[in-house]
Amino acid sequence: MSRTPLSTATSLLAAALVLAACDRPADAPGPSGTDGENQASRAGIDAADFAAHVQALSSDEFAGRAPGSIGEEKTVAYLTAEFERLGLQPGNDGSYLQTVPMVETTADASTVLTLQVDGEPRELQFGSDMVINTRTGEAQVEIDDSQLVFVGYGVNAPELGWNDYAGVDVEGKTVVMFVNDPGFHTEDAELFEGQRMTYYGRWTYKYEEAARQGAAAAIVIHDTEGASYGWDVVKNSWSGPQFDLPAAGDPNPRLPAQGWITGDVARSLMSDLGHDLDELYTAANQRGFEAIALDATLSLDLASTTSLKTSPNLVAILPGTTQADEAIVYMGHWDHIGDHEGEGDTIYNGAIDNATGIAGILEIAEAFVNQEPAPERSVVFLAVTLEESGLLGSQYYVANPSVPLEQTVAVINLDALPVIGPARDMTVVGFGSSQLEDILKQQTDTQDRVLKAEATPESGFYFRSDHFNFAKAGVPALYAKGGDDLIEGGVDAGQRAQSDYRNNRYHQPGDEFDPNWNFEGVIQDLEALYGVGRELAANEQWPTWYEGNPFLAAQQQLRGSAAE
Repeated sequence: MSRTPLSTATSLLAAALVLAACDRPADAPGPSGTDGENQASRAGIDAADFAAHVQALSSDEFAGRAPGSIGEEKTVAYLTAEFERLGLQPGNDGSYLQTVPMVETTADASTVLTLQVDGEPRELQFGSDMVINTRTGEAQVEIDDSQLVFVGYGVNAPELGWNDYAGVDVEGKTVVMFVNDPGFHTEDAELFEGQRMTYYGRWTYKYEEAARQGAAAAIVIHDTEGASYGWDVVKNSWSGPQFDLPAAGDPNPRLPAQGWITGDVARSLMSDLGHDLDELYTAANQRGFEAIALDATLSLDLASTTSLKTSPNLVAILPGTTQADEAIVYMGHWDHIGDHEGEGDTIYNGAIDNATGIAGILEIAEAFVNQEPAPERSVVFLAVTLEESGLLGSQYYVANPSVPLEQTVAVINLDALPVIGPARDMTVVGFGSSQLEDILKQQTDTQDRVLKAEATPESGFYFRSDHFNFAKAGVPALYAKGGDDLIEGGVDAGQRAQSDYRNNRYHQPGDEFDPNWNFEGVIQDLEALYGVGRELAANEQWPTWYEGNPFLAAQQQLRGSAAE
């Protein structure tokens, strides 16, 4: 497809979207170039091209981009065509695709979780009261009369002198716990990192620890503030097909069943058992908290349909001119949560989450391809699968990298980029982590912008996106996006816009493309992130984690192995 001459001015953006993107055939690539003056004007990061990519990837034709679906097929075809158009080399043994093995498990939505309380059965319904699934890959999981044990926040952190499992044996039992960290609900800045969530606060960690402790099942009590999203997000995310890496390749134990219950269900349950939920919050935030055996049992007959499938990461490389064995990685996840079928709008289009990130990668790739002089180090463009299932695609890539991790200079993650207009600031998730922030500051200084930490550190966003797997392995990782202090409306307008997205569209069918979005700010963000990679690709710098960062030791080990 030839490139149509379009102005990138904001006033003409709606017309640009129509010409550049609307009515594109489903199997056609995105914006492509032609010769002449227009090629030069749109060879780099361009608002109309970015918008066209987002619109295509989040269209109903792509059916929510669920792994293993028709949406996957269309996404793979789209990205492959774009990588080829840009002249990027395949990054996985001659292919753009890196096959990730996965198990697809869909719990029967009629599943009932039965609690015996004082000899009386209480049935919790799937979706309205609870959600439950299994990571074992088993089609049938039965749990009979497993005693409930309340374990506070379900945290075992010896380096912090905290163990919610101290003195209790939960083998074969069902643990019930709060989401987030000790200290969060009581606003105690002396516990963990105060309001800033650590990995111990994430539900993924809590299930991992419960499995290590030998539990038969683990239930997290939902509250909107602690989870940073409402019950609808939990229900939508845990309904329908769920994906995991095969258990056979995982050395760590897995729970037979894991899930959530609503806060109202938990409050009623605890009241019937003679406990006040608010008092349990207080008790669980005290050092020396002791787990409480509850006079209740859980029974479950969980039927699931299971199948072994694969889903691809997509890897493309622009080889460096002089240091091709060293690479900077730009990454984002292409997957979303698909089409849940039923009545009304059932497609979870994932326009912000994360068609914006993938569009951003393509625009940054276009800038690198047209850069003069060409980058000296290689640049990898990585679109991973299964982020919505627990960062599984990036986990697989980190275990099987195209460029060895010890030769990976840095990772720059693009996920859920805001399209709310230009801002005076840029948000760095996990602010204060590595020297990548110093390089980013050089870029934002030229834009008269400042770097700030995320407004809601209690949400734990640093642990909820794919860069985290690289960080754990030691590779410096930058996760930055548009800020809250908008040129038009200031901080109040920016935070209202961000809150509106989280409350009304995140993991909901409403996350759809809107041609009225203001793309000026996201283009500034992409230019700044491109600048970080451009700087790193042109010199021999190896940025490090800041002193005291928990990932510094892993990087030192990586760099030590590179020097051997």
